[in-house]
Amino acid sequence: MKLKSLFAAASLAALATTAAADPVKVGMITTLSGGGAGLGIDVRDGFMLAVKQSGNTDIEVVIEDDQRKPDIAVQLADRMIQSDKVDILTGIIWSNLAMAVVPSATAQGKFYLSPNAGPSQLAGKGCHKNYFNVAWQNDNLHEAAGAYAKEAGYTNTFILAPNYPAGQDALTGFKRTYGGELAGEIYTKLGQTDYAGEIAQIRASGADSVFFFLPGGMGISFLKQYADSGVELPVVGPAFSFDQGILQAVGAAALGVINTSQWNKDIDNAANKAFVETFQAEYGRLPSLYASQGFDTANLILSAMAKADVADQDTFRAALEAAEFASVRGDFKFGPNHHPIQDIFVREVIQEGDVFANKIIGTALTDHGDAYAAECKM
Repeated sequence: MKLKSLFAAASLAALATTAAADPVKVGMITTLSGGGAGLGIDVRDGFMLAVKQSGNTDIEVVIEDDQRKPDIAVQLADRMIQSDKVDILTGIIWSNLAMAVVPSATAQGKFYLSPNAGPSQLAGKGCHKNYFNVAWQNDNLHEAAGAYAKEAGYTNTFILAPNYPAGQDALTGFKRTYGGELAGEIYTKLGQTDYAGEIAQIRASGADSVFFFLPGGMGISFLKQYADSGVELPVVGPAFSFDQGILQAVGAAALGVINTSQWNKDIDNAANKAFVETFQAEYGRLPSLYASQGFDTANLILSAMAKADVADQDTFRAALEAAEFASVRGDFKFGPNHHPIQDIFVREVIQEGDVFANKIIGTALTDHGDAYAAECKM
């Protein structure tokens, strides 16, 4: 009888060991080609750096290129869920793609952790217990830009953004905290590269300043054309239009521009200093905002894995909510709708040797949540 009990115990231990050895499968769908490729590459590289540094062999990452196309993103998500049997999805940059993928993924019982896109629809009534945003809610950095514009004394700002969910959230967020008059408000085409018409409208508008949200290649095109136009109105924007990859392409035309971000390379904490140093060593370039978000997203997943089995969703979700990891932003916490509550900084574009970068010059918003959390009923 005793021998039989020992055999049963050994069998259970073997089963437990086998179960523990099964990796957590993460499906990363992100933009790796076309005009927005730099953003997705940075998210991927930051994420994979954290995985490499952890030494954890129980995490498996499947990476695919969504080509910035919603239909491709949906096909990839369906394949990852049904064939690859992923436990967690992540990686999407663009809010229209997130809206096409996230509700279906969470409805199928998968966790989705966003390292970037934070559409208002998923922060409020469309929130879900298995959806977490590790970056921000879309409005947040634009709210900080509006607060800065108000503090700077601008009273007649011209605002523009692309016509998709993140662009709509951008202008909504800016107006929420700005409080002044608008010299003009334009929604441009997503992916647009010629801004001569918009710049002509800015010139004729009587504006005292310009706010724009144009991420990726759109921002590069606009900034270069704006600098060449002779219009000398001060420009304010979110970090997405003045991030590390964009600055090197734009060059001196961006010097002195004010922008807002929840992260920068000069945030003074040990995790961030180590991240900036090791990212440069690994990839030969300075990390961007997107790289920092990918890095934090991976470390959040790894912190939850250390505490819970992903198959036990309630326990794993609680471990994600606790967010017990060393964020490059310093203290990290989620609000009730699984979106960050965090400081958002004011940055200025500077030049360091041959490299254009940002430095923090102030804080626009402290312990800032989002305007939609009260609508979230999990």
